[in-house]
Amino acid sequence: MSSHHIVREKQEPALYIHHLGAFNEEYLGQLLEWSPTLIVNATLYEKIISLGLKVDLVVNPKGQDFFQENTKLIQASTEELDAVLDYLIAEKYPAVNVIDAKSNLRELGSYISEINIVVFTETEKSYAIKSGFSIWKPKGSIFKIEVISYFETSNLKPEENGDFSVINDGFVTFDFTTPYLFISEKL
Repeated sequence: MSSHHIVREKQEPALYIHHLGAFNEEYLGQLLEWSPTLIVNATLYEKIISLGLKVDLVVNPKGQDFFQENTKLIQASTEELDAVLDYLIAEKYPAVNVIDAKSNLRELGSYISEINIVVFTETEKSYAIKSGFSIWKPKGSIFKIEVISYFETSNLKPEENGDFSVINDGFVTFDFTTPYLFISEKL
């Protein structure tokens, strides 16, 4: 007996590849598993096509006119990532995964109330959480937490380097009074 899932458009987070670098291909495959809307920076278009992927949107095509059929273009007069987020919000996407060289989540703070953003780099996954957020993690998992205010958590202990590690297999819950807390996990 087989199981079939119907994936509605915009149900899965869109994927914007701003900088691919040496990003792990296995993680890339996982992010592409449910066929999200794929958006790429124009400088990466040829590389992404060479991986056999179908690109839905290209940011800042700069005179290129040789794109796959049905590929849409986003002209960015501002920062490219801002243009992508503005487009996704206007199109009512609830979430986006971004692959970039660095996690600049704090700089995207003005967008966090409008769209869920997860930034992936070669080594970590960063996202903003609201108070009461809970996630299951195995013992020893490492979190980097941008501590800008007091927060309470269960099942975490501080490490000497400023990171936090999970004490026991199980849920980690975060409670705080600020609108968001920025956290990162090692990949």
